[in-house]
Amino acid sequence: MYDVWKNVLAEVEQKVSKANFSTWFSDISLISTESGNIKIGVKNSFFVKQLRSRYFEDIKSALINNGVEVKSIDFEIQATNKPKIKPREVTRSDDTMRQHITAKRAQLKDVASQETGLNGRYTLSNFVIGSNNDLAVSAARSIINAPGTSYNPFFLYGGSGLGKTHLIQAIGNEILKNNPKAKVLYIPMPHFYADFVDAVQNNKGKEFHKKFQKLDVLIVDDIQSIVGKEKSQEEFFTIFNDLYQLNKQIIIASDRLPNQIKTMDERLASRLTWGGAFDLQLPKFEDKCAILKSKAEFDGIEIEDEAIEYIAENINTNIRDLESELAKINLIADVRGLTPLELIRSGAVSVQKTSKMHSVSARNIIDKVARYYQITTKELCGQSRVSNINNARQVAMFLLSKELGLSTNKIGAEVGGRDHSTVMHGIEKIENNLKLNFTLRDQIEEIKEKIYG
Repeated sequence: MYDVWKNVLAEVEQKVSKANFSTWFSDISLISTESGNIKIGVKNSFFVKQLRSRYFEDIKSALINNGVEVKSIDFEIQATNKPKIKPREVTRSDDTMRQHITAKRAQLKDVASQETGLNGRYTLSNFVIGSNNDLAVSAARSIINAPGTSYNPFFLYGGSGLGKTHLIQAIGNEILKNNPKAKVLYIPMPHFYADFVDAVQNNKGKEFHKKFQKLDVLIVDDIQSIVGKEKSQEEFFTIFNDLYQLNKQIIIASDRLPNQIKTMDERLASRLTWGGAFDLQLPKFEDKCAILKSKAEFDGIEIEDEAIEYIAENINTNIRDLESELAKINLIADVRGLTPLELIRSGAVSVQKTSKMHSVSARNIIDKVARYYQITTKELCGQSRVSNINNARQVAMFLLSKELGLSTNKIGAEVGGRDHSTVMHGIEKIENNLKLNFTLRDQIEEIKEKIYG
């Protein structure tokens, strides 16, 4: 059966891109083919969804071509070896478990030397793939396999707490695993700026430049911090060109696209996206569950699926907040001698969807949006379809949904009696625009500051 599956994967590999094959097929396995009922093992529910919707026919065709009878194909999430939680049995404080975790972390830290600036804990194995990041991960795998040959430069952007730093450092760590002699440097832009200023003040500008010329991989985080620093931009522009001409891998992370970064040199902004720009988006419910499970396993936390779903359902900001909530619930459960689910059911801890929402009303949001866009509340809730009024109305719908969690029917009633489909269209339009329109993203953040200020 192993040889057959190997041949099936080889055939599928010919039909899909190298990056997609690496992402979706490297960690799946054939469980059984009994009576034509094919069972394939996968890591999580997101893999089930993606394989069924995008690659089902490719898998089926490859199986048939290799002599396998196919009546049905089912994808099964392979269970971990972690034991089920027993009521009121708290194993997280077990000394053996803690020693294992400490040893594992120490081993990870040894992956990269201090000279690289990398944190050894950031790896692809503990970076959860979801619909919010799968394209970026596919590109990252291609870079790891052949640095400097594709997606160069690699530009990654997205909001705070979505995993940018994790992914770009994971690329560096994986490259070092493949080639320990590779010269890799991770540096946040504020550090680049501080080091450059120090070098200039001490007449060591040439030494500073030579340090970067020797690199095989340069990873720069928070490139948006270069705003207003003209000399640093010039130096970075020169370093960028030198490395690019030598086919050295350049990896950049930012909270927005280069053309959205004020005062950035146009030449530099253009070059940063030569290899393509990839964004990290807010994770969906299934992605959040997978992220929490992965984090729990890595940290040795025993937590029930229902407790994970509770956290995922209520935290709608970013991955950092998800992991923070998991740690908080785990700590309190440890102290009280309960499992996380028992703690949640006891009412001793509760996750708020929005920490300040209790002091904000729907009318308050509508008023603030209308004032921000310099229109009246009556116009926003009226029947006008003028572009600026319609845009303000859709932003209000979006905020009523995301900040207060109102139903589409309730939102429709609040903004002038709109129906369900109109509200859904408005919310989805803003969600889609936020992926690339950083001006809109800034506007919404400013409105939220006014709402909660």
